[in-house]
Amino acid sequence: MNIILALEQNALFLYLSVGVLGLLVGSFLNVVAYRLPIMLQKGWRLECLNFLEQEVTEEDSEVFNLSHPRSRCPSCNHAISAIENIPVISFIFLQGRCKACRKKISIRYPLVELTTAILSVMVAIQFGVSIQTLIALVFTWTLVSLSLIDADTQLLPDSMTLPLLWLALFASLFTIFVDPSTAIIGAITGYLSLWSVYWLFKLLTGKEGMGYGDFKLLAAIGALLGWEMLPLVIMLSALAGAVIGIILIAFNGRNKNAALPFGPYLSVAAYIALLWGESINQSYLQLVGI
Repeated sequence: MNIILALEQNALFLYLSVGVLGLLVGSFLNVVAYRLPIMLQKGWRLECLNFLEQEVTEEDSEVFNLSHPRSRCPSCNHAISAIENIPVISFIFLQGRCKACRKKISIRYPLVELTTAILSVMVAIQFGVSIQTLIALVFTWTLVSLSLIDADTQLLPDSMTLPLLWLALFASLFTIFVDPSTAIIGAITGYLSLWSVYWLFKLLTGKEGMGYGDFKLLAAIGALLGWEMLPLVIMLSALAGAVIGIILIAFNGRNKNAALPFGPYLSVAAYIALLWGESINQSYLQLVGI
């Protein structure tokens, strides 16, 4: 209770606390983004081997999860110690290189940690010391992780999107962001809107324009923010996807027919709607004179 009181009375202490927590969570999200797709692939392979009644090799049966084995340098297999794994600080002191082999460490790791911290602090600024902040932080961290995984593998795992949906529906029972009816309608509308676009695109072109994970993610977003926010989320995500897609084609020579992950754009749009959606919608209504 004393900590909560201190957070309520001292905004700087709140922001610093949330920022440090965001750095730590960001470090964990790097692990999730790298390991979870591998865990899924190993799980699918084991299921196939068992279904086909084929022998499971020692490599297939090795334990691989979010905590085991220890993180290692991909170049020299050097085990990363706790002192080498302090968010951002270790990267700076190691000069962005492995302590053992001096190979470069990807800049992505500290960038994810810093980004997660900044996004977390912005949530705290918007909602203060409240249950809204707690739910919004979990929501934001999950969006960051999903964006990384989708960008790497074009997967949005059910093990993340579905719990996010249940969290949003549970939060609606206490009207933390929206009431239950608005959340349920938001979940249904979010899922069916992209599901309809998917099938329309497939009927017209014979190709799959997006994955089912996108439907489930938008359903979770609709459940948390309500159906009224979905037009804004869809518009912002489509705009971001179009702009970034054009930039990639123009400057990187990317194949215009190559698939682009939609999850990161949905996540960015959802985060904007979470923090400033009501203000944006009100500004728009005032602009059009409604």
